[in-house]
Amino acid sequence: MLLPGMLYFLLLKYVPMWGILIAFKNFQPFLGFNDSEWVGLAHFERLFHDPGFVRLLRNTFVLAIYNILFFFPLPILLALLLHEVRKIAFKRWVQTVIYLPHFMSWVVVVGIVYVLFTTEDGVVNSVLLDLFGYKIEFLTSSEWFRTMITSEVIWKESGWGTIIFLAALAGVDPQLYEAARMDGASRLRLVWHISLPAMRSVIVILLILQLGKFMDNGFEQVFLMLNATNSDVGEVFDTYVYRVGITTGQFSYSTAVNLFKSVIGLVLVVVSNRLAKRFGEQGIY
Repeated sequence: MLLPGMLYFLLLKYVPMWGILIAFKNFQPFLGFNDSEWVGLAHFERLFHDPGFVRLLRNTFVLAIYNILFFFPLPILLALLLHEVRKIAFKRWVQTVIYLPHFMSWVVVVGIVYVLFTTEDGVVNSVLLDLFGYKIEFLTSSEWFRTMITSEVIWKESGWGTIIFLAALAGVDPQLYEAARMDGASRLRLVWHISLPAMRSVIVILLILQLGKFMDNGFEQVFLMLNATNSDVGEVFDTYVYRVGITTGQFSYSTAVNLFKSVIGLVLVVVSNRLAKRFGEQGIY
């Protein structure tokens, strides 16, 4: 039973890692992988000396921090709320409703956002115009870009993220809640002293994994929301790789940029894992 999974990671994850060597070469397709010129750290120097590097780093970090601060806690809160629901039919209905957006592609999600928030007959702006007499440039304003991106992630993925936390809560012995109620504990006390401690290890592990993809903002979503008016805050490494590396055939340079992202993610995972172990948690390794 382990063999299919092992083959998947071996063939599609580990073997292709050999290809990161082109980040240190001036890869030319007609010369091939082995015969292309070795240039060392030239592509990384180009990245670090690029005038837009600081802007890319800032935009990527800000979106990642938004996800950590505003998206990551919501599945925990939703799981705690659903755990308190006693009517099974209502609980299953709510779970189904909040899970559904996960199965939509980002193309569909951004299409829905466009229909709702466009200044040309968008539902939200039509209501704003009727009530207050003005419209807001949600889709073309730099001030609203990060809020829109984070809100889309919250709507699409928060429900799906509750699955693991609900599984952790399902393993709690009901007798613990009964004993606490007999001692006069309120619902908030039950959550604070029983539910959250039961979820703590899962929260730490998922937080470490979230930090591992700290530099991955999701190419498809950002690319679809990006335009000339919000590129100053919306251009991130993922879209930069596509725009500069892929569309112009600079495969070595784009690989170097992605390798830089991966190294940052690896460092964050190692550091956060050590901190977790220092505070008594198991970590991920």
